[in-house]
Amino acid sequence: MRISSPWTTKNKLLKQAATFFALGSFSLTAIAAPLDKSNIEFIGPLGENMQVKPFQTPHGQAIINNLLEQLQRNTQSVSVFGKKHSWQPFNKVNALTLGGLQALKFNIETRRFSQGTLTIKGVESAQLFIDAKLQKGDNHTYSLSLTNGSHSVILVAQQVANWNNVSLDFEPNADTDNITINTSTTQRLSAVQLFDAPTVSGLSLAPDAKQYVTSTRSYSNKTANQANVVTELKNSQNQTLYRFEGQQPSNIAWSPDNKFLVYTLGNELKQLNRKNLSIKTLAEGLEGASNFNFYDNSSLIFSWSKSPEDNNSLTKHYKGLQDRWSYARNVSQLYMLDTHSGLIKALSQGPISHSFEDAHTNRGKVLMSRQVMVMQASTHPETELVELDLQSNKITSFGKFKTFNHAKYVNKDVYVVAGPDFKNGAGRALPKGMLANNYDGQLYLLSDNGKNVKALSKQFDPAIGELHVLDNGDALIKVTEQDTQPLYLFDLSKQRFKKLNTGLDIVEQFSYSHERNPQVLLSGTTASTPQQLKRLNISKNKTDLIWDSKPLAYANTQIPTLEEFNFTNKDGVEITGRVYLPTNLDKTKKHPALVYYYGGTSPVTRGFTGRYPFNLWAENGYVVYVLQPTGATGFGQKFSAQHVNAWGDYTASDIIQGTQAFLKKYDFVDSKKVGNLGASYGGFMTMLLATKTDMFSASIAHAGISNLTSYWGEGWWGYLYSGEASKNSFPWNNAKLYSEHSPVFHADKVTTPLLLLHGDSDTNVPIGESLTMYTALKLLNKDVDLIEYKGADHQIFARDKRFDWWNTMLAYFDKHLKGEPQWWDAMYSGK
Repeated sequence: MRISSPWTTKNKLLKQAATFFALGSFSLTAIAAPLDKSNIEFIGPLGENMQVKPFQTPHGQAIINNLLEQLQRNTQSVSVFGKKHSWQPFNKVNALTLGGLQALKFNIETRRFSQGTLTIKGVESAQLFIDAKLQKGDNHTYSLSLTNGSHSVILVAQQVANWNNVSLDFEPNADTDNITINTSTTQRLSAVQLFDAPTVSGLSLAPDAKQYVTSTRSYSNKTANQANVVTELKNSQNQTLYRFEGQQPSNIAWSPDNKFLVYTLGNELKQLNRKNLSIKTLAEGLEGASNFNFYDNSSLIFSWSKSPEDNNSLTKHYKGLQDRWSYARNVSQLYMLDTHSGLIKALSQGPISHSFEDAHTNRGKVLMSRQVMVMQASTHPETELVELDLQSNKITSFGKFKTFNHAKYVNKDVYVVAGPDFKNGAGRALPKGMLANNYDGQLYLLSDNGKNVKALSKQFDPAIGELHVLDNGDALIKVTEQDTQPLYLFDLSKQRFKKLNTGLDIVEQFSYSHERNPQVLLSGTTASTPQQLKRLNISKNKTDLIWDSKPLAYANTQIPTLEEFNFTNKDGVEITGRVYLPTNLDKTKKHPALVYYYGGTSPVTRGFTGRYPFNLWAENGYVVYVLQPTGATGFGQKFSAQHVNAWGDYTASDIIQGTQAFLKKYDFVDSKKVGNLGASYGGFMTMLLATKTDMFSASIAHAGISNLTSYWGEGWWGYLYSGEASKNSFPWNNAKLYSEHSPVFHADKVTTPLLLLHGDSDTNVPIGESLTMYTALKLLNKDVDLIEYKGADHQIFARDKRFDWWNTMLAYFDKHLKGEPQWWDAMYSGK
């Protein structure tokens, strides 16, 4: 046992043992050592005139829970009933009994998973909280299991006979369970911070930019898996005008005349008067209604879907490929609602769903898209773009397209976002004979009712995503540019793209005004800074900060250092990447590393957090290398087109070469302690790499594909995705592609320990993909584990599952890359 903090002891033997422990030359686990009081803070008495203590009431725990939040804050004092109380070192306290409540506070720092017993002596009634969670103990003795990181400890004492006799003793379970205690306000980044921190989950800017709506989502131990969402209407000075309590609004839309804000609340459509904040109900019974847009000041266009009645049949006769989808038989049509009378009229009808693209009020036209037929048996279902004349009800078709994302009016023409193959390859910028990757979005201008097309982005490498049109016809677009997602302005008159200065790597959401000099409200992050809300003046190309989550949730938090690391592969192509370095990394020592990738059609973007928390991994002692292998969008059409019919060929080579280059540059990384992981297509890559190289010491595949044929046939969107990834290739005409690139066909070559993670309700990549690989490797007597998450689909969303999932990955790597199996054993040994 090694203990880093000083101990205060009265026993000479304990003092000698502590010296040995600190030097690492003596190991003894049977001794419980008192924690140093100088590293513990004390506050009290709080509410000293309290005649009845909380534990003497039927609401005792609720009273303590409400006080806890104030005690947790990194402030020097706490105000209670008008009296200010300051924190002081516990070793300075010289009191017998005190009135009211008292509290102790300190941090436990661990550098590995540690277990032990904390015993609190001299306290008759108290509650112990670690990381804001109430601990259950017997006679003030608590069994602790602490993950690698910083842990806040608060003891709320209600009854103490003599504070001089109060002590806190920690007895580790083993000599490896090393803890340090301190009162520092600085902490290491934690999983709880990354998940629970408040984030802007919705935003909408008024046409005149004088008001905006934001929804902020956060989580806590109290709400568990239930998010706490707060939606507010604010003015341009960021003052709250109205706060939505209880049920939260959705489908927010602003009237063009700037008088009203409409939104749905349950199945009702509400209207809020922006001047006097009065609210009235416009319509009821709108179950299945969504996507409300003002057509003019007194009417809205929206989508209204209808699910078929459940006939409780014992069988289901499939009508087509899409019928596997749970929503395939839902039909959605467009409707128009009059805000004065509440009358609703249908704009589209029939067995085929229609989607709203845009409306042109001056011309009385509505732009819609629809599938050509129900249940199309095609790897590239056709989408038809049509225009509805509201006066004559005449429908004009602009064409049927194998690739189509969305469309918007621009004057008399139409902007379209689609892949390079749109309109017979109008957007292709590829060598002859090379197949395009139609996930690489391009911008087009359609004119003369779709007869003429002009490709606008053939020489623009970023992939076009979300599109909006300003009043002057310029396009405001969100793109994927390498591993960033910035905003660009397409100047229609000059036919050129201009990058907007948002100061963010990833623009998550944005909304714009309809002024002469439009403004943009946007939220996003960088790779090393958490979410911010900003207002952008397009003409000045300058942003103002409105809201920042860092001081709210990440104050005094250590964030890893980020470095750019690119290399040139064997084909002479630069492969970009980035490296996260743990805080205060000692480069004279060797450290374990993790290599992360996706390998599908999208790059791994530079979000501060997400499903795969690179910053958290780094703060857990790993050097983290993230690379963008060949085939991703955002690097130009030729780069993304190499994803087609490759299924890991270029990607695996890039990952292997990139890891070799990474190890050469970062010589403080232990080449024998490198792990790799990926999800979905990245999970497929992890399995495939395990059949090609033994350079990794441990591997994790989440929701990975082991057999291309079964994924193609069983995954809800398997055949659709394969329509690009395996373009024109099928099991019957290219069996070699499907077999030779499927990891399970090469399972006998695997030598690396492999962890398979999968949700048992995954419809995108069915769990059978992991079961197949697990079966093969088990029969081959390979080192393989399979963890199945109950009720989880392709992604792990629920808070409790997310924490368990993150812990599982780190515990597995700690076992194999750090030689620390205790965390993994605590989670799964004997289960």
